[in-house]
Amino acid sequence: MANIKFYMTPGSCSTGIHILLEELELIFEVYPINLMAGDQFKPEYLAINPRGSVPALVCPDEAVLTTYQSIACWLADAYPKHRLMPDTDEEQARVMGVMNYAINKLHGEGFTRIFTTERYSIDESEKDAVLAQGRKIIERGFAKVDELLAEGRAYVLDQFSIADSALFYVEFWADHTGIPLPEHCRLHYERMLKRPAVRQVLMEEGYARLLSRYA
Repeated sequence: MANIKFYMTPGSCSTGIHILLEELELIFEVYPINLMAGDQFKPEYLAINPRGSVPALVCPDEAVLTTYQSIACWLADAYPKHRLMPDTDEEQARVMGVMNYAINKLHGEGFTRIFTTERYSIDESEKDAVLAQGRKIIERGFAKVDELLAEGRAYVLDQFSIADSALFYVEFWADHTGIPLPEHCRLHYERMLKRPAVRQVLMEEGYARLLSRYA
């Protein structure tokens, strides 16, 4: 059987998928994509992922998945013994809701304004306003997630799920951009940093210094 092929960029949203792959203890081939160098727009990568984004996953049957949600859900379905997706409809809805909120709201509307400000500003005079808007979206978004986490579960549910890996990568970005996390999001982030798979991924992706802060 062919190996799983994983296209990723260290420190990007693909870090969350990297965590899931390590949590499952899978064998996979890693293909780093240098976004700053424009690797995502090279013909050989666009032939794999026409979206020109990361992550991308080539499954053992050669099917190609090119969104975070599709990869995470495929991993949960393909390896059900690890229970990355809960059994009940109510808990599945909770997992999908948090994952989609982290990806679409916190990442898609908030952090994109921080990391790719030029997409939203016509000229330099608008840059500060775009950054402020992005930060406001992020802070309000985390405040909503914090209310859910305040219910006292260990993770988004009582057990680690695909939602936690998505929430982690935006918490990780908040940490690196100096945006304070509200109490329960911060506790979730610190709990995630104690997981062996998370620590392994951060070491592999070049963030050993971060781990030393949360030893």
